[in-house]
Amino acid sequence: MNTIPPARGVPVAADTVSQALSGVSQALKQPVHVAALLLLAVLAFELGRIAMEAWRRLRPGAPPLEQIAFRAMGDSAEAGALARWAPGPLAEQAVLGLAEAAHAGRNDGIENALADYELQIQRRLDRTRVLVRAGPAVGLMGTLIPLAPGLAALGSGNYSLLAGDLQVAFAATVIGILVGTGAFTLTLVRTRVYTEDLAALERAVAAREPRAPAHHRVVAAVGEHVA
Repeated sequence: MNTIPPARGVPVAADTVSQALSGVSQALKQPVHVAALLLLAVLAFELGRIAMEAWRRLRPGAPPLEQIAFRAMGDSAEAGALARWAPGPLAEQAVLGLAEAAHAGRNDGIENALADYELQIQRRLDRTRVLVRAGPAVGLMGTLIPLAPGLAALGSGNYSLLAGDLQVAFAATVIGILVGTGAFTLTLVRTRVYTEDLAALERAVAAREPRAPAHHRVVAAVGEHVA
């Protein structure tokens, strides 16, 4: 009986694919670790920004945002000075936009100012929402990539190389978890305070311009829970 010889090319092809995947993985080692450090730097930057906003909210003598917007809409000449007491740069721009629209007597301008404020909030929140997902993902990649040469070193008895690879892998894990957790907390805090600021601006508009149409919030701009 004739027998079919085994396909000798299959193991070679599989070995080539494995080597290609291993090469790609090792080529990503340094970029992934640099990306983890960059994400950590971005998180630190965002924490600094919210710390500045917190100081503006808690500084002595700061009036409520609703009062700031109400007075600015009634006195456009003092709008710039009043807007500087707003709790953040985004709210400051919104107060100036509302004051300009109220001075011009344009109800559509008031609606546009509130909508622009919502879109700016959305862009600000999207930055930390990306960190929530990207941080753990980059941390996981930074953990798995050094494990391959570490296991190879273990097989050859090179325990010092294995220890170094494990140290890098665990450090990447810690950074990824730190970035994801910090960004998640930051997103929740910002969502709450920005939603409160938007409600304060809407109340100021309703009190100053009762004939203005009710503001229809942009879908998912604020108040969206992070999945």
